[in-house]
Amino acid sequence: MNLCFMMYPWEKVEPETDTTLRLIHQAVQNGHVVGVLCPNNLTIRSSVTYGFCRIIEPMASVPNKSQHFYKRVKFREQLLPLGGFDALFIRTNPPLDPLMLNFLDSVQDDTFIVNHIDGLRKASNKLYTAAFEEDLVPVTHVSKNKEYLRRMIAESPDDRLILKPLDGFGGNGVIVLEKSATQNITSLLDFYIGQEPSSNYVILQEMVEGAEQGDIRILMLNGEPIGAMRRVPPPGEFRSNVHVGGTVEKHSLTKEQKVLCKKVGKKLVQDGLFFVGLDLIGNTMIEVNVCSPGGITRINKLNRTNLQQQVLAFVEAEVNVRNNARNRKSNFQLTVSSAKTLN
Repeated sequence: MNLCFMMYPWEKVEPETDTTLRLIHQAVQNGHVVGVLCPNNLTIRSSVTYGFCRIIEPMASVPNKSQHFYKRVKFREQLLPLGGFDALFIRTNPPLDPLMLNFLDSVQDDTFIVNHIDGLRKASNKLYTAAFEEDLVPVTHVSKNKEYLRRMIAESPDDRLILKPLDGFGGNGVIVLEKSATQNITSLLDFYIGQEPSSNYVILQEMVEGAEQGDIRILMLNGEPIGAMRRVPPPGEFRSNVHVGGTVEKHSLTKEQKVLCKKVGKKLVQDGLFFVGLDLIGNTMIEVNVCSPGGITRINKLNRTNLQQQVLAFVEAEVNVRNNARNRKSNFQLTVSSAKTLN
């Protein structure tokens, strides 16, 4: 198969932990033609969407370890029609570029895209999480009205609340608001929201019990959980993201968390969001990560699994189903077009 990874620059890959690298490495090990592409290398020619793709050159032997594979990879760049790829993985970091999605609209009938373009449009910011049932997510307010947000803070039964930008990722911009620090609250709202007409939406959430103990990252594939880990924040930090010093621990999903995954998974599949990361605190969902969910490397290490193979097996099966349907249709059309009228 021909697989393309729309991603951040190859030079910014972190070989020791990068989930995208694990997927690419597995795809090459499975014998697929693999290309990588940055969104700024998209182009349209004669109404066809192309990309200046970096195709991974064949290797005499593919290293077993992703880190060694990364060091040995060589590319050849070529302008290629994206419709020629059987599957396209979108692995860009938020915020998602809407223009990139417009380029890919013309490709989605020819190529299986993980995740689906329309699903990404719905879920590429934290507003998607806020729209879930109240029993799944914390009390959440999304607004750019500073007076309304100040009132919600004052009326909250909690002394501390979470404030974060609508399109952040990796814990960037997430802060704790102390109700007693009135002057700080006004200043922070001014900073995060800005001034008209270029003001920004923010998310205000009530603290979830147990937040100081960290969160749980769950990787979902086709609506089902395939792996999880607990992320523990470092001393003096409430964020548990690994890049801010958090550590990871093995985690087995509770009965309540499995029920949550089942509820959320159904909607994810409906929206074409096949490979997703859920962030939970206890049994409450905090975020849904749809652009470039990570965690494969650490979950694999904790559980001695190979989640990238599961992801690739799912994509391979979906592509085969699509190809078989096309061949079946083509054969039917050939039968009809070759029919002769009997006199």
